Amino acid sequence: MLSSITHSSTLSILLYPLSPKPGCCSSRKLNVRTHPWEKSVEKSVKLRTMVVGCKIDNQEMGFQASERLYLGMDFGTSGARYALIDKQGTIHAEGKREYPNYMKEDSLDWALSWKTTLFSLLEDVPVHLRPLVSSISLDGTSATTLIIDSKTGEPLARPYLYNESCPDALPLVKSIAPINHTVCSGSSTLCKLVSWWNNDDSDKKSTMLLHQADWLLWLLHGQLGVSDYNNALKVGYDPEADSYPDWLLSQPYAQLLPTVKAPGTSIGHLKGDIRTQFGFSEDCIVCTGTTDSIAAFLAARATKPGKAVTSLGSTLAIKLLSTTRIEDARYGVYSHRLDNKWLVGGASNTGGAVLKENFSDEQLEKLSEHINPMEASPLDYYPLKSVGERFPVANLKMEPR
Repeated sequence: MLSSITHSSTLSILLYPLSPKPGCCSSRKLNVRTHPWEKSVEKSVKLRTMVVGCKIDNQEMGFQASERLYLGMDFGTSGARYALIDKQGTIHAEGKREYPNYMKEDSLDWALSWKTTLFSLLEDVPVHLRPLVSSISLDGTSATTLIIDSKTGEPLARPYLYNESCPDALPLVKSIAPINHTVCSGSSTLCKLVSWWNNDDSDKKSTMLLHQADWLLWLLHGQLGVSDYNNALKVGYDPEADSYPDWLLSQPYAQLLPTVKAPGTSIGHLKGDIRTQFGFSEDCIVCTGTTDSIAAFLAARATKPGKAVTSLGSTLAIKLLSTTRIEDARYGVYSHRLDNKWLVGGASNTGGAVLKENFSDEQLEKLSEHINPMEASPLDYYPLKSVGERFPVANLKMEPR
């Protein structure tokens, strides 16, 4: 869960609670409520919000007038969640939402679903804590791409999801990019951009590319065309040089590329109508985001080179902190910048989603009881929801087994 400290350094982003202060409980459930949001969320979408507080000598601790809180939101593959923290990392409220299943022309309207969920999470933040929120940010799934109208911000096509591959664009991308570059993968943001550019007949003069996190943050701050160098990596941005490379800027679709800032950089104040609607303070700012797996790495508090974090959700990702930048598209390995170090890793298409597709929650729980994690499995299974894998080998034709 990406918190929203205004510092440009991603290492300064606070994520999950630190050890409690002396005399303060680690966390205490004050209120849990489950109900549908009345206005724009389907009745099947439930809310679970936990407000956390501390007691000293059986007296509830109140907020000081100078206390400021930071709101971070995490947009994953199947739902989103939020956490509200203070400077010490203590969580004061948290909650989650499943994405509503909005349909558009026989397919899911992901953009509307994400937008609805964003404002549902804002609604879920306890009313009495909203005036204390100093800044807001969020993370999104890496390489989830939107092509939008640069004047209105409205999507011009359905979003390209994080694990979606565009093999039709891969030969052209390989012909312009350095050998084995991160963009030389069918699921890269650049392949998605090139595929859209070559196959869409609409007027491309007023178009722009944004990532999932960029677009959702735009809904909050209103300044179109801002991204961060974590999300922009797979479109070809060079975080070491802190610029787009010349081989990319020379392409006709370079005009669609967003401006790139460091993760956690202040973009602007929260839009006035949103402040009024939800009761946030006038000085509340919105900051650039990052990707979901980087946020997970930060949450794990791994700070020494050589330490790795595996994130298992709908899919699986691994990040290892390194002093060396490593990239090789043949294996789906790439490096994100983290201050003066690198997060080396990759993202697989296997994970919890394929298990949920074949087993109920009760079956998974029961079967898991018979697994001995100390013994290697003799089974040669490789569960995938569909053909194609990204990491530890990039193979668009890999079959599930």
